[in-house]
Amino acid sequence: MRPYVVLSVAASIDGYIDDMTDQRLLLSNPADFDRVDQVRAESDAIMIGAGTVRTDNPRLIVKSEARQAERVAAGKPAHPRKITVTATGDLDSAAKFWHHGTSSANPLVYTVTAAAPKLRDQLGDLAEVVDLGETIDFAALLDHLGDTGVERLMVEGGTHLHTEFLSAGLADELHLAIGPTLVGDPSAPRFVNPADYPGGSTRRLHLIDVTQIGDVALLRYAPKETSHA
Repeated sequence: MRPYVVLSVAASIDGYIDDMTDQRLLLSNPADFDRVDQVRAESDAIMIGAGTVRTDNPRLIVKSEARQAERVAAGKPAHPRKITVTATGDLDSAAKFWHHGTSSANPLVYTVTAAAPKLRDQLGDLAEVVDLGETIDFAALLDHLGDTGVERLMVEGGTHLHTEFLSAGLADELHLAIGPTLVGDPSAPRFVNPADYPGGSTRRLHLIDVTQIGDVALLRYAPKETSHA
């Protein structure tokens, strides 16, 4: 069975997830960062794209020691398993991604056949490299994750991953935190890219909940094409 997929993203009012400066743009606030940490703690695995690994160099761990302890008490590893996806194989073995919160299981790297040997040579025993064939099929990726026992997957981006999951109808839930900023730079990265989304522009996603978190508005949607009577 495929995992339940939760997309998590913070965006500006005008739909950007970062600006073009050298510093990461903090669109959220401390209370919302803590909420995201809770969602991480509730997940079996967390996925980010290779571009996010390169640009943000995140540890991608559960930061709260109390939440880590709760996971361990429930028979789980302290941190969810980490996953990234790359078609180029351009990943640095010195990145924090490989060296924090990985004591129970090495990160998974999904890639294409052409890049798999390069990745196995670069990463060695830091990661498990999974060859998906000539192209990255996200449905096949989810099937593989389900076979490994992942029941709940949190996808934290970036733009390419969110676009792929939403355009393929593979996301079960979307957490969209709107930060009180306007970026306005057309060259900055957006939440999603242009794509052929299921149902087109007239389909209205089901809104599950709206929550105010300080100056951030959290919108929760169910993106799949299902009936909500």
